[in-house]
Amino acid sequence: MTNSQQHAREILDRLAFIEFDKCSEIDLNFNHLPAVAGIYAIRHRTDGLLYLGKTNNLSTRFKGGHKAFTWAWLDLYIASDVRIAIETLDRWGNSALLLELEAILLRATEPPYNVKIPMER
Repeated sequence: MTNSQQHAREILDRLAFIEFDKCSEIDLNFNHLPAVAGIYAIRHRTDGLLYLGKTNNLSTRFKGGHKAFTWAWLDLYIASDVRIAIETLDRWGNSALLLELEAILLRATEPPYNVKIPMER
């Protein structure tokens, strides 16, 4: 297992297995999310991982809206049953690693709302 794969496994474990109540609640401002690079998971209370993404700024990524929330709403999820789990990049090194980690995580998990978005090549 490569170093990146090991990092991705550790991130996935934290994103997928953090207690739901410890994930960030969804609100209109997202001021509680840090303004740093990271990988995030949009999770449902019982259905698990809905969407996985990366960003250079977790706070601003959500302030302008996010397609996964729209799809969750269209799929009739109750807002209080959807939360955000985050893993900040400062723990892992540099932004070049972010893209590689996201690709590994997406291949391993195939979240349903990521499938609706064509992956960048």
